[in-house]
Amino acid sequence: MDRTVDPAFAEAYFNAFASRNPAKFAPFLHDEVVWTISGPIDVFPYCGMHRGKAAVIDIMARQAPKVIRDVKVVRDKFLVEGNRGAALTRLTAHVVADGRTVSYRVANFFRFQDGKVVENVSLMDSFDAAEQLLGHVIEVGDAPPLADDNLIAI
Repeated sequence: MDRTVDPAFAEAYFNAFASRNPAKFAPFLHDEVVWTISGPIDVFPYCGMHRGKAAVIDIMARQAPKVIRDVKVVRDKFLVEGNRGAALTRLTAHVVADGRTVSYRVANFFRFQDGKVVENVSLMDSFDAAEQLLGHVIEVGDAPPLADDNLIAI
């Protein structure tokens, strides 16, 4: 079983993560980190699963800044227990394409191993984020009927 992480260490990691500065952030990453960002890759091309320290640093230093810049992460909630942590945040940034400001919620779940972050899952309020980044409401409409309205009661 993994050791309990010191809450002060987890706090330092999160502050480095929020800074978006790869030099501050990289020392906290395990070489074999798995980094998952849940969101629409057509709108946020850096979403998806990324493996390894170099891939995660590339997301922070090169890929995400092509879409959003001047990122600020404000933490609403933060919890550390054992070797795991969770944070509910609000991300605010400027859209590179036109300078508009976007602001949306992100939940982050992370796991530590050997004194490093070995796993991160970020769940953004992707519908809200996508609408803001695109600059318009996404029309959803009604869902198609199930099985051509042929519902059978058993």
